Amino acid sequence: MKALHILAIITVIILLSSCSTVETIDMVLVKGGSFYMGSADIDADPDEREIRLVTVEDFYIGKYEVTQAQWVSIMKKNPSIFRNEDSPVECVSWDDAQLFVDRLNKKTGRHYRLPTMEEWEYAALGGIYSKSNRYSGSDNLINIAWMIDNSSETTHRVGLLQANALGLYDMTGNVHEWCINKYDSNYYVLDTIMNKEFDIEDIRVYKGGSWASYAKHCRISNINYNSRDMRNFTIGLRLAEDAKNKNN
Repeated sequence: MKALHILAIITVIILLSSCSTVETIDMVLVKGGSFYMGSADIDADPDEREIRLVTVEDFYIGKYEVTQAQWVSIMKKNPSIFRNEDSPVECVSWDDAQLFVDRLNKKTGRHYRLPTMEEWEYAALGGIYSKSNRYSGSDNLINIAWMIDNSSETTHRVGLLQANALGLYDMTGNVHEWCINKYDSNYYVLDTIMNKEFDIEDIRVYKGGSWASYAKHCRISNINYNSRDMRNFTIGLRLAEDAKNKNN
């Protein structure tokens, strides 16, 4: 009986240790609505300057960027240059992110995905609580973002600085975040439909600025893009999920 009792304890320990941190990813509900994408800012690039009204439905988005611990629990290896399990994973391509999401969904039975560019901007602005800040949560960049002026040229543990109105951390700074969208420089001169994904070039969008970004490139409306197989120590990801698919 004693041997069976010990075996039962060992089994419980193994089961608990297999419960990865991805099982408890913090997701925040973002109530849908309409907002204006684009910018009349003096620093705006040409692909930002056409201002368009965009509508998004309810969705969930990660409270934090995906951490190295969460990535390793699924992918079994850490590609990051700046090693800290509580810091955002980086050096992941768009394709890597898609593989992570696929494996994560198989493990959890959920329907996680990357956010669309529209969802990302809407959430960064604060959704229905938006105050139209230049950055996510404030016009004072140092309060809310790890960027070139305060990062000491490294990433930092997620959630250390001020959150935005939705309680989302590091939407500005720390690492750029891949979006699902393919890049199209004519985005703002086309008719914009809800959560549109373009099928033009095999170039993907990432948003938010990073630890290495200057203020100009941390603006919510700023659009970054690169090849889907590009890995860089400034780029990570944040998860999203359709509200209708989330298991409660």
